[in-house]
Amino acid sequence: MSTLPAPRVSRAPAFPLVWVVPILAIGIGCWMALRELHNHGPMITIDFSDGSGVEAGKTVLDYKGVTAGTVESVELKPGLTGVVVRVRLRRSAGQLASRGAQFWIVRPEIGFNGVRGLDTLVSGVHLDVLPGTGPAERQFIGLDKTPAPDVKDEGRAFILKSDQLGSLTTGAPVVYREFKVGQVEASRISDDSTSVLIRIHLDAPYVDLVRTNTKFWNAGGFDFKMSLFGGAKLKDTSLESLISGGVAFATPDGPLAPAAPADTEFPIASEQEKDAQKWAPRIPIKSPDTIEEAHSKGGLIPGLIK
Repeated sequence: MSTLPAPRVSRAPAFPLVWVVPILAIGIGCWMALRELHNHGPMITIDFSDGSGVEAGKTVLDYKGVTAGTVESVELKPGLTGVVVRVRLRRSAGQLASRGAQFWIVRPEIGFNGVRGLDTLVSGVHLDVLPGTGPAERQFIGLDKTPAPDVKDEGRAFILKSDQLGSLTTGAPVVYREFKVGQVEASRISDDSTSVLIRIHLDAPYVDLVRTNTKFWNAGGFDFKMSLFGGAKLKDTSLESLISGGVAFATPDGPLAPAAPADTEFPIASEQEKDAQKWAPRIPIKSPDTIEEAHSKGGLIPGLIK
């Protein structure tokens, strides 16, 4: 009977399991780095006069509520005249880097025109942008404050002349019978520096409410009056105007005056005229539904200012 040969035992080197976790971590890190590189868009620089709250690697650029980029560095400008903020845009947001784009820092604002940027108290400041329409650009001058609202609908603008600005800041409502029909767009000192000019914009359906003899008054803020025989009286206005400031207007009874053309200038009183609440002229207005239907069909409605 023959004997079987002795078995030969081969010991292959075993892979040490201790390296599995580091290799997986390196692989995931490389994948994330490649993905981030793939999502990278152009680098832009924005000059601001003040960079308070802006932090590299933390502060983001938002557009329509979506993160469009991240601040990569914040440095002082030569001569200490401001700061330079470098922002790396995401690939999908590359079109934001176009000539005419406006950038600003969103910070908490509490004033006569209401509260803005309250979320930044928790999340920190962030950048916001209004896109431009020109060719690609890489360097921009940032705004010192939030720009005037971007009015989308057709409508009509008017100019109000006042001795002082008061609470009539950008975004304050314009109301008719305590119903919001527009808003304050901008304000500036008159050319001769004797008054303040306030530009208001009325939404499309309500532009014909303003006639050539319409009266405007400041409806914002608190106005508490007390008399010996009349008792105490608080300014009669909407809650929104009471808190954030605003403009109210009415048209006197009688023969209906023509509709005021765009950029007509009106004086604005500090308070409502005595009989203004009784004025009730019949002024036809354009239904918001009719205007929306006309726009969807590509048509124009007579009387609206292009």
